Amino acid sequence: MHSKEFSSVIFSAKIFVASVCALLLTLSVWSNWSAREDELNQAEGTASNTSRALAQHAEDTFKEAEVVLVGISDRLEFDGRSTVALARLERFVRMQARQLPQLNGLIVIDQKGKWIVNSEKNLDPTFSSVDREYFIYHRTHPDKLMHIGPAIRSRATGEWVITISQRLSAPDGSFDGVVLAAIDLSYFRKFYDSFDIGAKGALLLALDNGTMLVRRPLLSDSIGKSMVDTPIFRDYASKYADGVALIRSRQDGVTRINSYRHLSRYPLFVSAALSQREILAKWQADALLHFSGLLVLLMLLGFFGSRLVLQITMRVKAEHEANENRVQIEHLNETLQALAMQDGLTGLANRRCFDDEIVRELRRAVRSGQALSLIMIDVDFFKRYNDTYGHLAGDECLRELAATVKVAGHRPGDMVARYGGEEIVVLLPGCAAVAAVEIAKKILAAIEALAIVHSGNPAGVVTASAGVGVLENVANDAVPEAIIDMADKALYEAKSSGRNRVCLYTRQLS
Repeated sequence: MHSKEFSSVIFSAKIFVASVCALLLTLSVWSNWSAREDELNQAEGTASNTSRALAQHAEDTFKEAEVVLVGISDRLEFDGRSTVALARLERFVRMQARQLPQLNGLIVIDQKGKWIVNSEKNLDPTFSSVDREYFIYHRTHPDKLMHIGPAIRSRATGEWVITISQRLSAPDGSFDGVVLAAIDLSYFRKFYDSFDIGAKGALLLALDNGTMLVRRPLLSDSIGKSMVDTPIFRDYASKYADGVALIRSRQDGVTRINSYRHLSRYPLFVSAALSQREILAKWQADALLHFSGLLVLLMLLGFFGSRLVLQITMRVKAEHEANENRVQIEHLNETLQALAMQDGLTGLANRRCFDDEIVRELRRAVRSGQALSLIMIDVDFFKRYNDTYGHLAGDECLRELAATVKVAGHRPGDMVARYGGEEIVVLLPGCAAVAAVEIAKKILAAIEALAIVHSGNPAGVVTASAGVGVLENVANDAVPEAIIDMADKALYEAKSSGRNRVCLYTRQLS
């Protein structure tokens, strides 16, 4: 071989080796950058699902307390404030406080701030709430909406609590006191401790005005701290219902992926924040390993071509491990998402899941031209049932009814969801009025056949009423409220006409 040819071969070999090295280096950088982006995307999904679970937990916690407060308010309105009535109410209050683990206390306060009923025994009779934020708020706000105040220390137990309260009004509309539930902050902290958010992660619950209520980890100034000037509140939570943002904390300098979400029913929002450094720790270790391996590969490529296969094998193995980890994270996200769309008491789809599904079914009905029916079911005299047998028995009753509704008359593609309280809805795609009424009758018969004893019901057992709403020809501009309103009016007619029956919405009802 001539020297020129030899030089050409050497040059070509050098070009080939250099090209291969450059190609491998480029591919490695791109692959590791893609892996980094995947890790961050998975972390955003995890943070979002975690915030959704926190929001659902808070929603359920305050909803249960609200139901109890409404019950207490109703008893005061109908039974009055005689010594006998207040003694009976205090027994009821203490029973409710024992049944709900989140409650630190239940209190009825008169218009002068004096505690006239409470769930704790042997309290100082001089306790007064006249200087408390919730008392001042209700005294100056004539509405009877629920009010959630900042975290305070309970005068009864000394523990940090969040208050949810409702105004009591005299017959003339004047201020007549407050009924209040104190929710223990430790109840939220225990739930938040169940999440794996890493050493630098953070979870919080705050009022819509930026006042922090609960934080994990708990800092010295966490409770009651104003978040008005923090980026998560100022730039995001104060402007949008939910979202994900990458924010560097002013307090500890940690950059976190923050997912925030406002509650739909209460003036609160939650946030789940994961440390970006912790999220990328494994990726950084993998990337360092990859680049170290690549450096060795590039060094050996010029001398030992045979070692190339071994290096590629090691690389494929490392990528396989990364894929397995990615699959595990995806499974965790799917599990969190399923929990956020399920009703914790009955196991049925929850209200959020139902709201999403009815929108999809309306669109499908527009395309297919088929009818869409909705059955709204409400347990007859359920408040009496709770008052007679207790809320634990009421919860068990709802679970049995939910299981029965889910089985009775169920067709593939139908959806059964807990709409709220003791109301259950059944969404029937492609189902006309006659068939929907028959399904509703079958469900009510199955509920009555359970033979759950209910002394407060003239039938002697638990029964339910059902209203059926039907959209025969779904218009392009149809909204969920239309069919929900139809079913609700039909349900009202069923209740008004004697209960334990099915009524179909007609024009005469409107």
